[in-house]
Amino acid sequence: MEENKIETTELEKKVNEAFNTADTTSEYDPEDINKNKFMAILCYLGILIVVPFLVAKESKFVKFHINQGLCLIVFAIILAVVGCFPLIGGIVEWIGGLVCLILMLMGILNAARGEAKELPLIGRFSLYK
Repeated sequence: MEENKIETTELEKKVNEAFNTADTTSEYDPEDINKNKFMAILCYLGILIVVPFLVAKESKFVKFHINQGLCLIVFAIILAVVGCFPLIGGIVEWIGGLVCLILMLMGILNAARGEAKELPLIGRFSLYK
């Protein structure tokens, strides 16, 4: 019985680590955040990431969300490729699509709140600076 408690505690730690991501909001200018929230939201809507890249790429806050959006796009592409394999493809595609949707919504909420918080699982990667 005690072994199960230890395993649960270790699992809880891993889940907390995955979802307790870095919040660097304090490093950003509040005026920049308020001015560019909408552009930051667009970063999570697939191809619409091009708009903030072209229009507001000088904003440090938008750059952060462009990076998060690019990480999400790359993750979705990887899942789509894995989804092409027989047997496991359907399951990976279904679960991966759900995970991508959840991450997209988390990113949109973070941007709308004016937060610069990394997405769980994928947000620590740097694809754009």
